[in-house]
Amino acid sequence: MDRTDLAFAGIAAQAELVRAGEVSPRQLVELYLERIERIDPQLNAVRVVLAERALAEADQAAARLRGGDERPLLGVPVLIKDDTDVAGEVTCKGSGAEDRPAGDDAEVVERLRAAGAIVIGKTHVPELMQWPFSESATWGVTRNPWDTNRSPGGSSGGSAAAVAAGLAGAALATDGAGSIRIPASCCALFGLKPQRDRIPTAPYADGWQGLTTIGCVTRSVRDTALWWDVVADRLDGDPEGSFADAAARGAGGGLTPLRIACSTSNPLFAPLGREQRAAYEETIALLRTLGHTVEQVKVPYADILSEIVPRYLRGVADDAATLAHPRRLERRTRAMARMGRTLPAAVVARAREHEAATAQRLGRVFADHDVLLTPGTAQLPLPVGRYEGRGALWTFNGVARYTPYTPAWNVTGQPAASVPAGFTPDGVPLAVQLVGRSHDEATLLSLSAQLEAARPWADRRPPLAA
Repeated sequence: MDRTDLAFAGIAAQAELVRAGEVSPRQLVELYLERIERIDPQLNAVRVVLAERALAEADQAAARLRGGDERPLLGVPVLIKDDTDVAGEVTCKGSGAEDRPAGDDAEVVERLRAAGAIVIGKTHVPELMQWPFSESATWGVTRNPWDTNRSPGGSSGGSAAAVAAGLAGAALATDGAGSIRIPASCCALFGLKPQRDRIPTAPYADGWQGLTTIGCVTRSVRDTALWWDVVADRLDGDPEGSFADAAARGAGGGLTPLRIACSTSNPLFAPLGREQRAAYEETIALLRTLGHTVEQVKVPYADILSEIVPRYLRGVADDAATLAHPRRLERRTRAMARMGRTLPAAVVARAREHEAATAQRLGRVFADHDVLLTPGTAQLPLPVGRYEGRGALWTFNGVARYTPYTPAWNVTGQPAASVPAGFTPDGVPLAVQLVGRSHDEATLLSLSAQLEAARPWADRRPPLAA
């Protein structure tokens, strides 16, 4: 296989090639190390490269293969977002305020390693994962490989930029208000926010007051399904079968027609860009062609912002309080943390107490529908530097109107996915969001795989990624 094709093959295909002996773990690691060295200076997606350790683990994986080991990701390289612990490395969280190396891998990293994956580096985030762009005073600007004048989104922007540019087949991502789905939408990737408690967040508990979940960004639905089968827990109420089975069912035409609700309403009444509306409407037409029933609905968001904002602000304050040197935080971050600290505890508690009622209210949409379709973001990926030098409130108000469709589903805890939906004439990615019933990632995987089969996206690559 051509080296560039191999870099973009995805983790599922790479795992099969390794097991078949058609490519070695060392070849894969060396391929990505070379690409990171050559391409990442244009993107600044990867904060630290673990070259020596990764090559040693590749040789260990090769020895295990010779011994008959068949773990699902044996010898496959992955990247880890820099808000998640990798033993011996500092978890910087986009800041210069932390300098203590992690003593142990986070549980999700342990599970990836147990499945045979090789960690080759950690990816950039905005400071304390606050923003839907990935820029920080300490670590600089991360750029979108489809258009380097634009952001790859955030906070999992480094992960998304790296996977889109073929610097890894998959990368860990986290989502507290859209931080898997927003970068996926900016970078033409598939990004599925899991059901709350689906994937363990240990050693961190209750991130952003319960809003944060862990997942990944990949180029294909199949790759995400494999990742999930490796790291996710089975929960009460789950359908039978693996996540890979669910993705294969959709890709193979075995998906029963669904009842799909659709809506462009959002709790901020933010205007929807022309390109985003076109992608949304084209997706509706495609879903109908595939045999699904699609109906317009009004989503009862009500005053959900009063439940999102206190948890988000207190979450930023909580993260700031854990750092070794909080005085080194950016001025804007210190202001956000200060707002979070000064929130009365009763306000945060009330926001959390309303969660069940909010989930029940929004759940009305799913009483008669299997899935909800919305736009992904309200506008095209942000220009680099749009909020450079801006204060906390200016930035917060601006980015909220850019990403009004994602945070509600962190409150309810149910799964939601960003699915690629074409490109602008200038080659900028477009996307839509699919929201599923509680515990029903399987339907989202099946439907997303069906959309991928009907409207393939993974064969298109950024020009700089050759």
